[in-house]
Amino acid sequence: MSRQHEDGQVAAAAAALKAAGVADADTARCTPLSGGTYNTVVRVVFDDHRRWVVKIPPPPSAPGLSHEKELLRGEVAFYTSAATAPAIPVPTVLHSELDPYAAGGPYLISTLCPGRPWNELSETIRDDERRRLRRELGAVVARLHTVAGTGFGYPAAPLGPPPATWRQAFTAMIHAVLDDADRYRVRLPVSPARVRELLAAAAGVLDDVARPVLVHFDLWEGNLLLDGEPGARTLSGVIDGERMFWGDPVADFVSLALFGNLEDDADFLAGYEAVAGPLRFDASVRLRLALYRVYLYLIMLVEVAPRDYPPEQVARTRKHVIPRLLAAVETLDGTHI
Repeated sequence: MSRQHEDGQVAAAAAALKAAGVADADTARCTPLSGGTYNTVVRVVFDDHRRWVVKIPPPPSAPGLSHEKELLRGEVAFYTSAATAPAIPVPTVLHSELDPYAAGGPYLISTLCPGRPWNELSETIRDDERRRLRRELGAVVARLHTVAGTGFGYPAAPLGPPPATWRQAFTAMIHAVLDDADRYRVRLPVSPARVRELLAAAAGVLDDVARPVLVHFDLWEGNLLLDGEPGARTLSGVIDGERMFWGDPVADFVSLALFGNLEDDADFLAGYEAVAGPLRFDASVRLRLALYRVYLYLIMLVEVAPRDYPPEQVARTRKHVIPRLLAAVETLDGTHI
């Protein structure tokens, strides 16, 4: 990141603080944070040791996927909704402007959760501590899934009016990312027509989901913070909730085992079941998991175009994602509906 770019991010954060009426914004120390690929994120430290985060989305005219309109609205919804359940370590929303066409632009100002991203610490975590943390994570995710919404889909309704059923909502989500692949001319390893055909054949299983719950949908270790000394770390933050939607709790199981299978994670499942009760990976759950894997992997393949990833990053993404997408498609193709 160039110094000029960093200065621009700091200036944008300072403007957001002043727009929010923060009296001591001029004395705050602002530092851009890396790791994200969508929003501008800046850490703010005040003289009285308050630690905040300012998040600023790209302008509405910036290239993006169809579902990415007003993602900041979803992030605010995630944090405020998660805060209604017990013992979920999410940032507290302090100030926000969600109108993308507001004079000063949209922004989110929240508290900064302590700790460091789990993926940065992964090599220093012993097996016994990892198992305990996975159990702790399972319990936190189960509590997230106790938070119910009033409708299905993305809070900003970027794909049209809120649908009445999860089948309608998820079908629109898949169709939108396939349309994005066509729009950005992204070469997919399976044709959009074939994906639509498999979705139509499997869509009946989505009717097993009658209650929309809070789904983060991006719970990889980079969005989970750990705090404390080695051997005594705890889960201190569930962050970057802008990908959230109201839907099937099973959808969160994809990013929790991004290129694996959550059925193999006995520790996570033990923590989850301690809160939510027994979890059965029956035919319906496995088929829905395959559908959600297809959706996430399609997003990962298509988003490289509007975000203008460098060629080496595009190649790395395709190398890791394409085999998993094809495996999920094969699961759908081999299932007798």
